[in-house]
Amino acid sequence: MREELSCEGDREEWSLNMKQDERRKWLIRKLLDENMHYKEYEVPDDTQEQKKMLRSLMNVRMPKDIDEEFLAVQDAYLQQVQEEKGVVTLEDMEELQPGLYIWKGDITRLQVGAIVNAANSGMTGCYQPCHSCIDNCIHTYAGIQLRNYCDNMMRQQGYEEPTGQAKITPAFNLPCDYVIHTVGPIVQGWLTGKHERLLSSCYESCLRTAEEHGVKSIAFCCISTGVFMFPNEKAAQIAVQTVREFKEKTNSGIQVIFNVFKEEDERIYRRLLG
Repeated sequence: MREELSCEGDREEWSLNMKQDERRKWLIRKLLDENMHYKEYEVPDDTQEQKKMLRSLMNVRMPKDIDEEFLAVQDAYLQQVQEEKGVVTLEDMEELQPGLYIWKGDITRLQVGAIVNAANSGMTGCYQPCHSCIDNCIHTYAGIQLRNYCDNMMRQQGYEEPTGQAKITPAFNLPCDYVIHTVGPIVQGWLTGKHERLLSSCYESCLRTAEEHGVKSIAFCCISTGVFMFPNEKAAQIAVQTVREFKEKTNSGIQVIFNVFKEEDERIYRRLLG
């Protein structure tokens, strides 16, 4: 067995010298070893299966401390993943109106001041293995530090996050500076005025939080659409209107990116901003 690395510099040097497949296998083994229920599992030979297993183990892991050695290897692994995906800056995006941009793709690639996470009221991320929601993606590529940070933040708060507010956290291994988390309204049945007001509050709260922390650019996902069932067209209208009103009311120079993933949302935003 390798001797325990004695200092932060040694850990970082060792993790950087590992090959990416070695890091992935090492991380899987560490996560399997920390849970007695996983003792019978083996590390798959297939690279894609390894990636799925690592992400799944990270997704289901409950908030708790982990040693610095693990974090050094995880950070080196995720930063290499990020390098392979490539970062996207404002210069790569299309400015449809002054200070208003649209970009279609993976929000975890954006090198901006802050990206917005459509969170749930627990605020510690999605626990469903490899789920496609933005909450899962952001927590996966930020690293397990984000869940631990959010858990500590929520324990101090002492109650679930209300709909329409915002919390800011470090981004850890993401290329943005911050993640701003907001809980959007869940539409069950008919869309109501309350749903609309709460969604508007999500956007305004995120913008206000960004301004308070000196954030110069913010990327919004399509809050509350998808599994929260807010109609896409109305959600986009509220997003654009709230952003415009905030910028006019506050004379804010913040750059706003509407990040979309579906072609339907891209068409809607292009029409609204065209």
